[in-house]
Amino acid sequence: MTDDPQTPPPPRMSRRRKALVWTGGILGVLLVATALFLILFDWNYLRGPISRFASMRTGREVAIEGDLNVKLWSLTPSATVGRIRIGNPKWAGAGQMARIERLHVQIQALDLLRGRVVLLKLELARPNLVLLRDRQGRTTWDFSNGRKKDEPLRLPPVRRFVIEDGRLKFTDAKRKIVLDATLDASETRSAANRGFVMAGKGSINAAPFLLNVTGGPLLNVDPDKPYPFDADIRAGATRVLAKGAIPKPFDLGQFAMNVTANGPDLADLYDLTGVTLPNTPPYRLSGRMARDGTVWKIARIGGRVGDTDLAGELSVDTGRDRPFMKADLRSKLLDFDDLATVFGGAPAVGKGETASPEQAAVARQMQAQHRLLPDATLKVDRIRAMDADVRYAAISVRDAMLPLRSASVHVKLDAGLLTADPVSFDLPQGRIGGAMRLNARNDTPVTSVDLRLSNARLEQLVPIKAGGTPLTGSFVGRIKLTGAGASVHRAAANADGEVLAVIPRGEIREAFAELLGINVAKGLGLLLAKDQGKTAVRCAVAHFQVKNGVMTANRIVFDTGPVLGTGRGTIDLETERMDFRIEGHPKEARLIRLTAPITIRGPITGPKVGVETNRIIAQGGFAALLATAAAPLAAILPFVDLGLAKDAACGALISDAGREGVPVKSAAKR
Repeated sequence: MTDDPQTPPPPRMSRRRKALVWTGGILGVLLVATALFLILFDWNYLRGPISRFASMRTGREVAIEGDLNVKLWSLTPSATVGRIRIGNPKWAGAGQMARIERLHVQIQALDLLRGRVVLLKLELARPNLVLLRDRQGRTTWDFSNGRKKDEPLRLPPVRRFVIEDGRLKFTDAKRKIVLDATLDASETRSAANRGFVMAGKGSINAAPFLLNVTGGPLLNVDPDKPYPFDADIRAGATRVLAKGAIPKPFDLGQFAMNVTANGPDLADLYDLTGVTLPNTPPYRLSGRMARDGTVWKIARIGGRVGDTDLAGELSVDTGRDRPFMKADLRSKLLDFDDLATVFGGAPAVGKGETASPEQAAVARQMQAQHRLLPDATLKVDRIRAMDADVRYAAISVRDAMLPLRSASVHVKLDAGLLTADPVSFDLPQGRIGGAMRLNARNDTPVTSVDLRLSNARLEQLVPIKAGGTPLTGSFVGRIKLTGAGASVHRAAANADGEVLAVIPRGEIREAFAELLGINVAKGLGLLLAKDQGKTAVRCAVAHFQVKNGVMTANRIVFDTGPVLGTGRGTIDLETERMDFRIEGHPKEARLIRLTAPITIRGPITGPKVGVETNRIIAQGGFAALLATAAAPLAAILPFVDLGLAKDAACGALISDAGREGVPVKSAAKR
């Protein structure tokens, strides 16, 4: 057979196709070589570079001292690391923050290709953690060098989580907590329903501290189902019980739980939470607590604090320079005695009030010493440690010295400056309102109080159980004080300011007015006869100048139809004792008259009323006396109310007193 010169030669492969074939071949060889390398490579050669890189990124020593075994050629790649050691940051000194005998991690490659990390296995053998928080709030487990605040641990979903023979030692120098706990989650398929357990004990502020946290089984955890847990925490006499779940195991940045807490004083929760709360009587509260990143919320708060019910909502944001608390709280019935503990005191003893043994001891001591102002030292470091915006309202009030109907306050705390504005207490008629301020930014706290009593009625403020009402009429007043001191008593003992009480108009039983004279025969006769006759009170004023804790009253005027009362005296807030002397000046001649001063002396909580029988008041000159006593009122009455100096009663007293030569009798009848 001969070649046909007309037959074309076979087509030659193009250069481009050849290049692609060669490239594919080379890549195939490289992939095979890479796979063989990854399978046969001794990963221990990378222990040093990995350790140095981790040390550089974390700013502390990180070392891998055991074998490093990596299996990448799999749909479920894994890595096993032996004897990991993580040191403390420099500020914490020498020592190790963590030692792990063996760490094994296995992931799902297909999930990784979808952009989702799922840990099929996370196993830790004999992890030993030594965690520390210093007095400045720095933590050894913070790897951000302080750039992030209270960032929660956010692990990806873990299907099998094993912790074998774990140990945790925790020391918080700021809150004085020491804890030594064991960690275990080493269940197998034969150990059904045995899940995570963390149990430990230690101390908190030198009181016993117990911690017990349990979780559901960690075998075959479903990343799309909540992981349940329970917690039982006991710190001294405080106990917290929680039952909750982590929606996305194990992202600890989001979870919710039902919480019940009870103890002798809400302020004790600072040691556990770092949140500043006021001192209170024994409490039992419950609520639904949820965490969302750095924000903690407690909804549906319910329970009792002392003998006061409490409800509302509260949240704390720990992601700021200082934790910020916002709360809206309310009570149906406020037991006023419970407020004593807020200021360092205690509910009164012997009245069935709820109090801890320590608070009852304080109350007995103050009662034995006839003390009203508590001396408990204010913990200014706690006030400076957080900010707050809290609203509180009580629908009704009981056991107050005054017949209060309701109460409300809006409290703000900003960098150690606490303001309560407005403060409001409603009376059956009238109200007490104003503002309070505590500046704890400096070494010595300074307290300021500015409260006004307006539109009140004497017969409601000073009720008499039997024998009728001896004194009726309107009543207004104002207290404006500023004092430095780390307790209520010390601040009062250093206070400066002014106090004024005014009865612009009213009526008094004639018997009492006569005794103020003192016309013994007529006054006692009217009292014994239960005479209900009344005489007008034209005006009554008590004005105190306060200097270094001593309230001095140089202007006390009580003007009635038959008698003009004048007096002076002091209240020493340091010793909590008073000393007053009231002189009655009858405006008409009496057949039987004993004109002697009345004295009020003794402790504020229980003064004694007496009569100076060894001294007789000089007679005559009542018009001049009235003018001398009343003339300065025009300057001080606007301190309470700008329109008070023009009042029909007090204004007339000032006007009449300022006119020389006007007989007192005629002035009294105007």
